Amino acid sequence: MTNAMQAGTFQLGSRTVTRMGYGAMQLAGPQVFGPPRDRAAAIAVLRATIESGITHIDTSDFYGPHVTNRLIREALHPYPERLTIVTKVGASRGSDASWKPALSAADLTAAVHDNLRHLGLEVLDVVNLRAMFDVASPAEGDIEAPLTALAELQHRGLIRHIGLSNVTPRQVAQGRAITSIVCVQNMYNLAHRHDDALIDSLAADGIAYVPFFPLGGFTPLQADALSLAASECNATPMQVALAWLLQRSPNILLIPGTSSVAHLHENLEAVNLQLPESTLRSLDRIGR
Repeated sequence: MTNAMQAGTFQLGSRTVTRMGYGAMQLAGPQVFGPPRDRAAAIAVLRATIESGITHIDTSDFYGPHVTNRLIREALHPYPERLTIVTKVGASRGSDASWKPALSAADLTAAVHDNLRHLGLEVLDVVNLRAMFDVASPAEGDIEAPLTALAELQHRGLIRHIGLSNVTPRQVAQGRAITSIVCVQNMYNLAHRHDDALIDSLAADGIAYVPFFPLGGFTPLQADALSLAASECNATPMQVALAWLLQRSPNILLIPGTSSVAHLHENLEAVNLQLPESTLRSLDRIGR
């Protein structure tokens, strides 16, 4: 069985994590709302992540809401010492499954305490502040007030490290002027390369970049090009997309999500896939 350690590790603040991690979002119900379709399968996937050597799990208490964190606690508590759980705050869910900003100091304080309670922790390893000026993508806006509130919770000992999510390069710069930032989590993949310069600048400073939706937003032509590359590599499109991200920059940490143990193991096989230069060149054209 492939072990996540084969992809190497990276420093996330004071924590050393496997570059191949796991995103728990898909364990909630449809639209990331409500309970999982198969609770036993969700528990099995979480336990399989640990058995596979993964030491980085990404979650949030607004997945469900409260669903994925409770599943993580049920499956894995007491947690292995090497496991780092990264959560995020800044959003809430409406009764219709809508996503709403929740960025006031009171909102953020409540969210941090909810994460602590539902995960069964006394301190959170990493908390990402998700900017919500646009729900779907980064948009300019002032993050000083919410980030200062989060830094105060860190000062109180409830948070070890702070990251940012759904942010622009300008917001990253603003955030780093306020407090130490250990990671940035944005949408990025072969087809969406807007953060190329940001990734490189963060890498130079030893800051992790965590892309989500590794196959999100592909046009049919782009998907065809990826499928062709996958066929040439005797791999799946997802494996090629993940392998490309691992080779893109050493500070990239992956958090592919799944509710299937078989799919988890399939994703892990990407760590064994070394894409040749000719394939990298053809893939590079997808996003350009």
